[in-house]
Amino acid sequence: MVKAAQRTSVWLEGKARRGGRGGGQPSGLDRERITEATVRLLDAEGLARFSMRRLAAELDVTAMSVYWYVDTKDDLLELALDAAFGEVRLPAGDTDEDWRDQLRDLAAEYRALLVRHPWLSPLAGTFLNIGPHAVAFSLAVQRVIRLTGLPAHGRMGAISAVFQFVYGFGTIEGHFIARCAAAGLSQDEYFRHAMSAVTESPDLSEVVHRSADLMQARGGDTVEEMRERDFAFALETLIAGIEAMVARG
Repeated sequence: MVKAAQRTSVWLEGKARRGGRGGGQPSGLDRERITEATVRLLDAEGLARFSMRRLAAELDVTAMSVYWYVDTKDDLLELALDAAFGEVRLPAGDTDEDWRDQLRDLAAEYRALLVRHPWLSPLAGTFLNIGPHAVAFSLAVQRVIRLTGLPAHGRMGAISAVFQFVYGFGTIEGHFIARCAAAGLSQDEYFRHAMSAVTESPDLSEVVHRSADLMQARGGDTVEEMRERDFAFALETLIAGIEAMVARG
């Protein structure tokens, strides 16, 4: 029995630059417009509800019209994933800005991207993520990490430490914001409601009591302020760790 070829990536299968398949494609439709509509629809309704039929309705065309430009839903999701990465502002390649500031900026940009598009994080872990915009982001990160003075064998570890942290932080933040919106509550209202429920739970009240000093020391009057302090301190800890590893020689 011959096994079907495993899908790799839209960027490796000669399909990424395709326009239509030839004559007869729908007028007024192109891959860029389809990709932009996909991003909008994913932002508005989420990954679970996304379908080619729903996209076609958004574009006011038939579902078959979309298939003139992409072969599969996965191809389209990959295109949307890379289009989102195109929003990231990258430092200039010839900048003389300190590597620490460049790393802070890249981390902040990546975090903001994950929060704006909560559907992005599962796709980034599903696909190879090797579109031109994602590759440009990756190369910018590598360039900055080279400036740290870390030995070559430690650079990928440093990249993982910083950007896996940002990935997790931004993913949780994005889902929390979406959850608040779905509940019709502000982030602060939702947080107060959740903490009240936890405090009243016999099984969890002790945990809250033991964590009271940490929460008080954390500071911040709003959820956003608390989160900004947490993110900034965690990122500075990672930067200090890179500096310590460089000093260790």
